[in-house]
Amino acid sequence: DKNTKISIIMPVKDTDKYLPACLDSILEQSISNWELIAVNDHSRDNSWGILSSYAQKDPRIRVFNNGEPSLLPTLRHGFSKATGSLIHRMDSDDIMPFNKLELMYNEWIKYGENSVFTGGTKSFSENAQVGDGFKRYDAWLCTVARLNSHAKEIYRECVIPSNCWMVHRKDFIGVGGFNRDVFPEDYDLCFRFYKGGLKIVGLDSVLHYWRDRPNRISRNWECYRDNRFFELKTRYFFELDRDQTRPLVLWGAGKNGKDLMKQILIHEAPSAWVCDNKAKIGKEIYGIKMDDYSRIEQLNNPQIIIAVASPSGQIEIQKEMKKLKRNPGRDYWFFS
Repeated sequence: DKNTKISIIMPVKDTDKYLPACLDSILEQSISNWELIAVNDHSRDNSWGILSSYAQKDPRIRVFNNGEPSLLPTLRHGFSKATGSLIHRMDSDDIMPFNKLELMYNEWIKYGENSVFTGGTKSFSENAQVGDGFKRYDAWLCTVARLNSHAKEIYRECVIPSNCWMVHRKDFIGVGGFNRDVFPEDYDLCFRFYKGGLKIVGLDSVLHYWRDRPNRISRNWECYRDNRFFELKTRYFFELDRDQTRPLVLWGAGKNGKDLMKQILIHEAPSAWVCDNKAKIGKEIYGIKMDDYSRIEQLNNPQIIIAVASPSGQIEIQKEMKKLKRNPGRDYWFFS
Protein backbone atom coordinates (compact mmCIF):
# COMPACT_ATOMS: atom_id res chain seq x y z
CA ASP A 1 0.00 0.00 0.00
CA LYS A 2 1.68 3.19 -1.21
CA ASN A 3 -0.26 5.20 1.39
CA THR A 4 1.04 3.30 4.43
CA LYS A 5 2.17 5.88 6.95
CA ILE A 6 5.54 5.81 8.74
CA SER A 7 5.58 7.02 12.36
CA ILE A 8 8.96 8.44 13.36
CA ILE A 9 9.41 8.38 17.16
CA MET A 10 11.95 10.96 18.29
CA PRO A 11 12.93 11.74 21.91
CA VAL A 12 14.31 15.25 22.39
CA LYS A 13 16.45 16.47 25.27
CA ASP A 14 18.59 19.62 25.20
CA THR A 15 19.47 19.44 21.51
CA ASP A 16 18.39 22.90 20.31
CA LYS A 17 21.83 23.34 18.72
CA TYR A 18 21.23 20.35 16.43
CA LEU A 19 17.43 20.20 16.07
CA PRO A 20 16.99 22.42 12.99
CA ALA A 21 19.38 20.30 10.91
CA CYS A 22 17.68 17.12 12.14
CA LEU A 23 14.16 18.39 11.43
CA ASP A 24 15.15 19.77 8.04
CA SER A 25 16.55 16.36 7.05
CA ILE A 26 13.17 14.81 7.90
CA LEU A 27 11.25 17.45 5.97
CA GLU A 28 13.52 16.84 2.96
CA GLN A 29 12.73 13.10 2.78
CA SER A 30 12.04 11.83 -0.73
CA ILE A 31 8.67 10.41 0.34
CA SER A 32 5.98 12.29 2.23
CA ASN A 33 3.86 9.59 3.90
CA TRP A 34 5.31 10.06 7.39
CA GLU A 35 4.50 11.66 10.71
CA LEU A 36 7.07 12.80 13.26
CA ILE A 37 6.19 12.23 16.91
CA ALA A 38 8.71 14.42 18.75
CA VAL A 39 8.61 14.10 22.55
CA ASN A 40 10.40 16.68 24.67
CA ASP A 41 12.07 15.07 27.70
CA HIS A 42 12.28 18.02 30.11
CA SER A 43 14.73 20.01 27.98
CA ARG A 44 16.31 23.05 29.67
CA ASP A 45 17.19 24.79 26.41
CA ASN A 46 15.05 26.05 23.50
CA SER A 47 14.25 22.58 22.11
CA TRP A 48 10.53 22.96 22.82
CA GLY A 49 10.41 26.33 21.07
CA ILE A 50 12.07 24.91 17.96
CA LEU A 51 9.78 21.87 17.91
CA SER A 52 6.72 24.07 18.27
CA SER A 53 7.74 26.36 15.44
CA TYR A 54 8.29 23.44 13.06
CA ALA A 55 4.99 21.86 14.10
CA GLN A 56 3.18 25.09 13.20
CA LYS A 57 4.66 24.95 9.71
CA ASP A 58 3.97 21.26 8.94
CA PRO A 59 1.03 19.27 10.38
CA ARG A 60 2.97 16.03 9.96
CA ILE A 61 5.13 17.13 12.89
CA ARG A 62 3.37 16.47 16.19
CA VAL A 63 5.08 17.54 19.42
CA PHE A 64 4.49 16.50 23.01
CA ASN A 65 5.99 17.00 26.45
CA ASN A 66 6.77 13.86 28.41
CA GLY A 67 5.63 13.62 32.02
CA GLU A 68 8.05 10.97 33.26
CA PRO A 69 11.70 11.85 32.63
CA SER A 70 14.29 9.58 31.00
CA LEU A 71 14.71 7.96 27.62
CA LEU A 72 12.51 4.86 27.75
CA PRO A 73 9.41 6.60 29.19
CA THR A 74 9.87 9.24 26.47
CA LEU A 75 9.99 6.60 23.75
CA ARG A 76 6.93 4.86 25.20
CA HIS A 77 5.02 8.15 25.27
CA GLY A 78 5.95 8.77 21.66
CA PHE A 79 4.78 5.35 20.54
CA SER A 80 1.46 5.85 22.35
CA LYS A 81 0.82 8.88 20.10
CA ALA A 82 1.86 7.21 16.83
CA THR A 83 -0.82 6.54 14.22
CA GLY A 84 1.28 4.99 11.43
CA SER A 85 1.46 1.33 10.47
CA LEU A 86 5.27 1.43 10.16
CA ILE A 87 7.49 2.43 13.08
CA HIS A 88 10.90 4.09 12.95
CA ARG A 89 13.05 5.75 15.61
CA MET A 90 15.15 8.90 15.24
CA ASP A 91 17.40 10.91 17.56
CA SER A 92 17.18 14.68 17.63
CA ASP A 93 20.90 15.39 17.17
CA ASP A 94 21.33 13.18 14.09
CA ILE A 95 20.55 13.56 10.38
CA MET A 96 18.65 11.44 7.87
CA PRO A 97 19.94 10.86 4.34
CA PHE A 98 17.31 12.33 2.00
CA ASN A 99 16.13 8.87 0.86
CA LYS A 100 16.32 7.01 4.19
CA LEU A 101 12.60 6.43 4.62
CA GLU A 102 12.03 5.64 0.96
CA LEU A 103 14.73 2.96 0.86
CA MET A 104 13.31 1.15 3.89
CA TYR A 105 9.73 1.67 2.70
CA ASN A 106 10.51 0.09 -0.68
CA GLU A 107 11.85 -2.98 1.11
CA TRP A 108 8.69 -3.08 3.20
CA ILE A 109 6.64 -3.17 -0.03
CA LYS A 110 8.65 -6.23 -1.12
CA TYR A 111 8.76 -8.18 2.16
CA GLY A 112 5.81 -6.98 4.24
CA GLU A 113 5.21 -7.99 7.84
CA ASN A 114 7.40 -10.27 9.98
CA SER A 115 10.44 -8.31 8.79
CA VAL A 116 12.68 -5.56 10.12
CA PHE A 117 14.64 -3.33 7.75
CA THR A 118 18.04 -1.90 8.54
CA GLY A 119 21.25 -0.71 6.90
CA GLY A 120 24.54 1.08 7.38
CA THR A 121 25.47 4.20 9.33
CA LYS A 122 28.05 6.97 9.05
CA SER A 123 29.30 9.08 11.95
CA PHE A 124 30.20 12.74 11.56
CA SER A 125 31.55 15.51 13.77
CA GLU A 126 31.57 19.24 13.06
CA ASN A 127 34.39 20.28 15.36
CA ALA A 128 36.63 17.24 15.74
CA GLN A 129 37.70 13.98 14.19
CA VAL A 130 35.24 11.12 14.47
CA GLY A 131 36.55 8.57 16.97
CA ASP A 132 38.16 5.42 15.58
CA GLY A 133 35.71 3.24 17.47
CA PHE A 134 32.75 4.89 15.75
CA LYS A 135 34.47 4.58 12.37
CA ARG A 136 35.05 0.87 12.90
CA TYR A 137 31.45 0.35 14.02
CA ASP A 138 30.14 2.20 10.94
CA ALA A 139 32.31 0.13 8.58
CA TRP A 140 31.29 -3.10 10.31
CA LEU A 141 27.56 -2.24 10.20
CA CYS A 142 27.78 -1.48 6.48
CA THR A 143 29.45 -4.86 5.88
CA VAL A 144 26.88 -6.72 7.99
CA ALA A 145 24.02 -5.02 6.10
CA ARG A 146 25.59 -5.78 2.71
CA LEU A 147 26.14 -9.46 3.58
CA ASN A 148 22.91 -9.81 5.57
CA SER A 149 24.99 -11.47 8.29
CA HIS A 150 23.02 -10.06 11.23
CA ALA A 151 22.19 -13.39 12.88
CA LYS A 152 25.80 -14.59 12.56
CA GLU A 153 27.24 -11.39 14.05
CA ILE A 154 24.61 -10.47 16.64
CA TYR A 155 26.77 -11.35 19.66
CA ARG A 156 29.71 -9.31 18.43
CA GLU A 157 27.96 -5.92 18.60
CA CYS A 158 24.48 -4.48 18.06
CA VAL A 159 23.64 -5.31 14.43
CA ILE A 160 20.48 -3.14 14.31
CA PRO A 161 21.43 0.32 15.61
CA SER A 162 18.89 2.44 17.44
CA ASN A 163 18.03 4.86 14.62
CA CYS A 164 18.41 2.55 11.66
CA TRP A 165 15.37 0.28 11.50
CA MET A 166 11.78 0.16 10.31
CA VAL A 167 9.20 -2.41 11.35
CA HIS A 168 5.44 -2.91 11.15
CA ARG A 169 3.49 -1.80 14.23
CA LYS A 170 2.14 -5.33 14.79
CA ASP A 171 5.63 -6.82 14.80
CA PHE A 172 6.95 -4.04 17.03
CA ILE A 173 4.25 -4.67 19.60
CA GLY A 174 4.86 -8.41 19.23
CA VAL A 175 8.48 -8.12 20.40
CA GLY A 176 7.59 -5.82 23.29
CA GLY A 177 8.25 -2.42 21.70
CA PHE A 178 9.83 0.09 24.07
CA ASN A 179 8.30 -1.59 27.13
CA ARG A 180 11.40 -3.22 28.62
CA ASP A 181 13.47 -1.19 31.09
CA VAL A 182 16.77 -2.69 29.92
CA PHE A 183 19.89 -0.85 28.79
CA PRO A 184 21.42 -0.62 26.31
CA GLU A 185 17.84 -0.38 25.04
CA ASP A 186 18.79 -0.55 21.35
CA TYR A 187 20.78 -3.78 21.75
CA ASP A 188 18.02 -5.36 23.83
CA LEU A 189 15.49 -4.45 21.11
CA CYS A 190 17.84 -5.88 18.48
CA PHE A 191 17.89 -9.21 20.35
CA ARG A 192 14.11 -9.14 20.67
CA PHE A 193 13.72 -8.67 16.91
CA TYR A 194 15.96 -11.74 16.54
CA LYS A 195 14.08 -13.68 19.23
CA GLY A 196 10.77 -12.81 17.58
CA GLY A 197 11.88 -14.55 14.40
CA LEU A 198 11.62 -11.42 12.26
CA LYS A 199 13.46 -11.58 8.97
CA ILE A 200 16.27 -9.03 9.21
CA VAL A 201 16.60 -7.37 5.80
CA GLY A 202 19.86 -5.49 5.32
CA LEU A 203 20.10 -2.65 2.82
CA ASP A 204 23.47 -1.98 1.19
CA SER A 205 23.12 1.75 1.88
CA VAL A 206 24.00 4.27 4.57
CA LEU A 207 20.64 4.96 6.21
CA HIS A 208 21.68 7.17 9.10
CA TYR A 209 24.15 9.95 9.90
CA TRP A 210 25.23 9.73 13.54
CA ARG A 211 26.56 12.87 15.24
CA ASP A 212 29.68 12.13 17.29
CA ARG A 213 29.80 14.74 20.07
CA PRO A 214 31.37 14.87 23.56
CA ASN A 215 28.03 14.66 25.43
CA ARG A 216 26.61 11.83 23.34
CA ILE A 217 24.78 9.31 25.55
CA SER A 218 26.98 6.40 24.51
CA ARG A 219 30.01 8.35 25.74
CA ASN A 220 28.61 9.37 29.11
CA TRP A 221 25.94 7.05 30.52
CA GLU A 222 27.21 4.56 33.09
CA CYS A 223 25.50 1.60 31.36
CA TYR A 224 27.68 2.22 28.28
CA ARG A 225 30.97 2.35 30.19
CA ASP A 226 31.67 -1.33 29.54
CA ASN A 227 30.49 -1.54 25.95
CA ARG A 228 31.06 -5.29 25.66
CA PHE A 229 27.64 -5.93 27.29
CA PHE A 230 28.59 -9.53 28.16
CA GLU A 231 25.72 -9.99 30.62
CA LEU A 232 23.11 -9.09 27.98
CA LYS A 233 24.78 -11.14 25.24
CA THR A 234 25.26 -14.22 27.40
CA ARG A 235 21.70 -14.15 28.71
CA TYR A 236 20.28 -14.05 25.19
CA PHE A 237 22.71 -16.68 23.91
CA PHE A 238 21.57 -19.20 26.52
CA GLU A 239 17.96 -18.34 25.79
CA LEU A 240 18.10 -18.35 22.00
CA ASP A 241 21.10 -20.27 20.64
CA ARG A 242 22.43 -22.61 23.29
CA ASP A 243 21.86 -26.26 22.43
CA GLN A 244 22.24 -28.21 25.67
CA THR A 245 22.82 -31.45 23.76
CA ARG A 246 26.13 -30.09 22.43
CA PRO A 247 29.36 -29.38 24.33
CA LEU A 248 30.09 -25.71 25.02
CA VAL A 249 33.56 -24.24 24.50
CA LEU A 250 34.96 -20.82 25.34
CA TRP A 251 37.98 -19.69 23.31
CA GLY A 252 40.01 -16.86 24.82
CA ALA A 253 42.23 -16.49 27.88
CA GLY A 254 42.61 -12.71 27.99
CA LYS A 255 40.50 -10.16 29.84
CA ASN A 256 37.54 -10.70 27.52
CA GLY A 257 37.70 -14.46 28.02
CA LYS A 258 37.94 -14.18 31.81
CA ASP A 259 35.11 -11.66 32.07
CA LEU A 260 32.91 -13.65 29.71
CA MET A 261 33.55 -16.90 31.58
CA LYS A 262 32.14 -15.29 34.74
CA GLN A 263 28.88 -14.73 32.86
CA ILE A 264 28.87 -18.20 31.29
CA LEU A 265 29.33 -19.88 34.67
CA ILE A 266 26.09 -18.29 35.86
CA HIS A 267 24.34 -20.56 33.34
CA GLU A 268 26.55 -23.67 33.13
CA ALA A 269 30.08 -24.98 33.37
CA PRO A 270 31.45 -25.32 29.81
CA SER A 271 32.95 -28.53 28.52
CA ALA A 272 36.25 -26.79 27.71
CA TRP A 273 38.06 -23.46 27.93
CA VAL A 274 40.70 -23.16 25.22
CA CYS A 275 43.24 -20.73 23.80
CA ASP A 276 46.24 -20.61 21.50
CA ASN A 277 48.53 -18.90 24.02
CA LYS A 278 51.12 -21.50 25.04
CA ALA A 279 51.98 -19.56 28.20
CA LYS A 280 48.44 -20.06 29.55
CA ILE A 281 47.75 -23.64 28.47
CA GLY A 282 47.59 -25.95 31.48
CA LYS A 283 46.85 -23.17 33.97
CA GLU A 284 43.70 -23.14 36.09
CA ILE A 285 41.38 -20.11 36.12
CA TYR A 286 38.17 -20.17 38.17
CA GLY A 287 38.95 -23.86 38.79
CA ILE A 288 38.93 -24.66 35.06
CA LYS A 289 42.03 -25.94 33.28
CA MET A 290 42.98 -24.06 30.13
CA ASP A 291 43.37 -26.38 27.12
CA ASP A 292 44.97 -25.94 23.73
CA TYR A 293 42.38 -25.13 21.06
CA SER A 294 43.03 -28.54 19.48
CA ARG A 295 40.72 -29.83 22.22
CA ILE A 296 37.82 -28.65 20.03
CA GLU A 297 38.44 -31.49 17.57
CA GLN A 298 38.01 -34.06 20.36
CA LEU A 299 34.50 -32.84 21.20
CA ASN A 300 31.34 -33.98 19.45
CA ASN A 301 29.83 -31.09 17.49
CA PRO A 302 30.59 -28.32 20.02
CA GLN A 303 29.20 -24.80 20.21
CA ILE A 304 32.07 -22.33 20.47
CA ILE A 305 32.02 -18.85 21.98
CA ILE A 306 35.05 -16.82 20.92
CA ALA A 307 36.23 -13.95 23.15
CA VAL A 308 39.43 -12.76 21.48
CA ALA A 309 39.85 -8.99 21.28
CA SER A 310 42.53 -8.50 18.65
CA PRO A 311 41.30 -8.23 15.02
CA SER A 312 44.27 -10.27 13.77
CA GLY A 313 43.53 -12.99 16.32
CA GLN A 314 39.90 -13.09 15.20
CA ILE A 315 40.95 -13.46 11.57
CA GLU A 316 43.22 -16.38 12.44
CA ILE A 317 40.44 -18.07 14.41
CA GLN A 318 38.04 -17.63 11.49
CA LYS A 319 40.57 -19.40 9.28
CA GLU A 320 40.82 -22.21 11.81
CA MET A 321 37.02 -22.51 11.96
CA LYS A 322 36.92 -22.87 8.17
CA LYS A 323 39.50 -25.66 8.36
CA LEU A 324 37.33 -27.39 10.94
CA LYS A 325 34.26 -26.78 8.71
CA ARG A 326 32.46 -24.85 11.44
CA ASN A 327 29.63 -22.51 10.42
CA PRO A 328 29.28 -19.01 11.92
CA GLY A 329 25.96 -18.49 13.66
CA ARG A 330 25.45 -22.21 14.10
CA ASP A 331 28.70 -23.61 15.46
CA TYR A 332 30.61 -20.50 16.63
CA TRP A 333 30.00 -16.90 17.63
CA PHE A 334 32.29 -13.95 18.32
CA PHE A 335 31.61 -12.02 21.53
CA SER A 336 33.67 -8.82 21.18
